[in-house]
Amino acid sequence: MTEAPLGRRLCELTRNVESGGYRIFSVLDADGPEPAPGQFCMLATERGWGGEDGRPYLARAFSVAGAEGQGGGVRLDFLVHGVGPGTDRLASLEQGERLWVTGPLGIGFSGPRELAPDAAGAILVGGGIGVAPLAIWRRALLAAGTPTRVLLGYRDRERSGGLDLFDCSEIRLASEDGHAGHRGYVTDLLAVLLEGDDASSAAVYACGPPAMLEAVRALCLEREVACELAMEAPMGCGFGACFGCAVPLAAGGYMRLCVEGPVVRADRVETALVAGSGH
Repeated sequence: MTEAPLGRRLCELTRNVESGGYRIFSVLDADGPEPAPGQFCMLATERGWGGEDGRPYLARAFSVAGAEGQGGGVRLDFLVHGVGPGTDRLASLEQGERLWVTGPLGIGFSGPRELAPDAAGAILVGGGIGVAPLAIWRRALLAAGTPTRVLLGYRDRERSGGLDLFDCSEIRLASEDGHAGHRGYVTDLLAVLLEGDDASSAAVYACGPPAMLEAVRALCLEREVACELAMEAPMGCGFGACFGCAVPLAAGGYMRLCVEGPVVRADRVETALVAGSGH
């Protein structure tokens, strides 16, 4: 786990670009450490956060989609889809505006050999806005020389962003409306990859809508394939104090995603269908 500095800090926005119905925005973090793939930050804008009705009030949790050291700090990339007062405000940010950033927080992805001693490669499965943490993880796997396959799925053309975050052409796509790649679900593509005798030699990493994550979880458990899920649940604090992100465990009891996740082994959780999560 990367240890984040105490408190929040102001970071300046350096870009905000359109990406297939989503927005990719970047901030320069002068004081924070470089996050590990799979970690997240709590974000709130310096201005325009909390209107007459008080919304948005709490900071919003965002997976880090990219991180790169630059002169003066670390550039952090995030992917946002405006669906409410908080995400709408973040999506409308202009260059030079400042954000309050807390983090990096949580536990990120494990290496393939940490999940399965015989793992020879990785399969990344992303859906919708959930492609974000897989982009930074893919770059880390590439740097480590790990063979990696990327499967991304989208509902429709209007919500098919984030491809700009992947610096590779070896991506297999699925779309429910058939506008790109396989017409259907991204889990259809995963099922085909897991049919071979060498399926157990891969480690699967997934992030996306709860229904997609549950389908990935079921597929991997059925075929005894090691799998980690980057999950989402309502997060009010990011430090484990509010218990808003508690999810049930397969062995009984609960875990708080913000401190024991958000990346968890698929066989640890009872279900990936978390009430109140986004997408």
